[in-house]
This record gives sequence, C-alpha cells and structure tokens, in this order.
Amino acid sequence: MGKGRFEVRAGVRDWVIAVGVAAALLVTGLSEQHSATGLALLGYALLAAGGLALAAGRRAPVAVLVVTGLCAVGYQAAGFDVAAVAFLFAVYAAMRAGHRIITVAVSVAVLAALPVAALASGLHDTAEAFAQARGALEIAWLIAAGAAGEALRQAERRADEAERTREETARRRADNERLRIARELHDSLTHQISVIKVQAEVAVHVARKRGEQVPEALLAIQQAGREATRELRATLEALRDDDTAPPRGLDHVPELVEGARSIGLDATLTIDGQRQDVPVTVGRTVYRIVQESLTNVSRHAHARTASVRIDCRPDSLAVRIDDDGKATPDTAPVPGVGLLGMRERVTALGGRLRAEPRSEGGFTVQAELPLERAS
Repeated sequence: MGKGRFEVRAGVRDWVIAVGVAAALLVTGLSEQHSATGLALLGYALLAAGGLALAAGRRAPVAVLVVTGLCAVGYQAAGFDVAAVAFLFAVYAAMRAGHRIITVAVSVAVLAALPVAALASGLHDTAEAFAQARGALEIAWLIAAGAAGEALRQAERRADEAERTREETARRRADNERLRIARELHDSLTHQISVIKVQAEVAVHVARKRGEQVPEALLAIQQAGREATRELRATLEALRDDDTAPPRGLDHVPELVEGARSIGLDATLTIDGQRQDVPVTVGRTVYRIVQESLTNVSRHAHARTASVRIDCRPDSLAVRIDDDGKATPDTAPVPGVGLLGMRERVTALGGRLRAEPRSEGGFTVQAELPLERAS
C-alpha cells in the first residue's frame, strides 16, 4: 500500500511538472505574436506536446528525451524562439535513469539540429541562427540547474532518513541484546542467589533460636546474599531501562541513600539550589553515578559514612559523593568497569567527571553535567 501511494504521488507530481512546463512554453510562444497560419499552429502544438511529454519521463525517459528533442527542433523550425525547457527536463530524467550514452548522443544531435532549424525558419544569417539556437538553451540551463539542486536536496534528505533508520535499527538491536542479557542473568543467577540468601537467613535464625553463637562466616554469607540480591536487582533494572518505562532520576536518589543506610552505612543526602526541569538524560546519569558510587563504597571502601551532595545550578547540575573509606592518594584504586561507565555517561552529555582518593582519606566522585546540551 505504501509503494502504491508513493507511485500515485510521483505520477501526480510528474503531471504537475508537465502541465506547468507546457503552459510556460505556450505563454512564451504566444507572447511572440505569430500569425494564425498552419505553421504557427504546428509550433503551438509542438510546444504543448514537448511539455506534456514530460509526464511519461519516469516510465520512458529515452522516448521522452527523443520526443522533447524533436519538438524543440520542430518549433524552432516553425519560427518560435522559445527556450528548450522540456528537453532539458528530459535530459535530467534520462541521466538520472542511467541512460548516459543515449542521452549524450541525443543531446549532441539536438544541439546540431537547432541551428539548422533556425535557418529553416527563415533566418538567412548563419551567425544569427547559431545565436538563436544558443539562446534556446540558456534559460533552460538555469532551470536544469535548479532541478539538479532540488534532486540533490532530495538525495540528501533520503540519505539523512537512511542514516536515521540505521541508527534506529542499531538502537533496537542493542535494546534487544540488553534485554536478552537481562533475561539470561535473571534465569541463571536470581534463583541461585535467592537460595543462598534464604539458606543463610534460615541458618542464622536457627542458630540464634537455639542460643548458639552465629559464626562470622555465616553472617558474612548472609550479608553477601542480601547485597548480591540488591545489586542484581539494580543491574537488571539498568539493563531493562529502555527509555519506555519511567526512567530512574533525581526523584529516586533518596531511595539509593536509604538503601545504603539499610546495610549499615551512615549515608546522608543534601540537595542545594532550586530544582528546575532537569532533562531526563541528566537525571538518569546522576542516578547511575550515585548508585555506582554507593555500591563501590559498600563493597570496597570499608567506610562508615558517605555523603551525597547535589547542587542544582541554572545551567548545570553537579553531584558529589564522598566517603571516609580506606582509600588514600598513595593507594589509588585501579579504575573498574563501573567507573569507566560513569565517565562514558558524563562525557556523552558534555560534562566532566573527577574520581580520586581524598587527601584526608576516603574517596570522592564529582561530576558536573550541563543542562542546555542535554535538553
């Protein structure tokens, strides 16, 4: 159905061009005030026929090229000094269709025939005949240039659409792959981790109920099971975040801080400035930065406290996460996948990220994200 609609629109456009060119040729011919003789009527007919023939240019470009060339030579021989506009349109259509050799041959033949036709119309001065033949194509060249420019614009537009289609296809494939990975993680890990967590919880509960001392290793397994469950859930949410569900953003940062408190970390959240309409991409990036930072603090930093500060500025949004862990400038940790992911997110939005140990001990993550570029 789409292809048929396109063909109908193209056919209508061809007829509009053909009628417009025929009308322009006839108006130009009538402005010369020829006497109503049989030769003049033939000239008017050739002017109209040359223009209307363009309606078939898409289906039979070579035939239209020949017809418009003969019409141009014919009305020149009939004494009409009218630009060969229709022939130039036909040349463009034939070249666009790929008939290069035939187009060049017919064009050379028409160029050679136009001076002869001008002489046949009654001009006895050869120079004047060549000048008239040359003038028949000068205006037409301008029209042809315009047509070529429009064709180039259409080609560029189609190229942009093709590029956009490729990007959408690549994005769709990436989304499908991300969802596939999320399903695999869910199917392969969620059950096993849940079993470990439940078994550890039961073992701790039974030991305490009996009044026995719970082994440190068992408590560590219990804590690791809880943490692994939380991190797996966050990972699955990130993988399934395809921009169609409500995105995680600034409004969900307090949940991250509260989750950090639930595992024993003294975490605080401070938001300064007036919160305006923050772009979704910026809000999501801030959420991921805070999430990854607090996860690293709970897993690796051996910290007691952590602070999250968000500064809402008129043209940017800054976020800073500090902890009092064991990191020092002399023992800088090796950047992991999480830190690289944060840097990629910030860089994609045109922002800046700084992640390094603090001089007084602990680690700091600072990011500044512009709002204008992400809007």
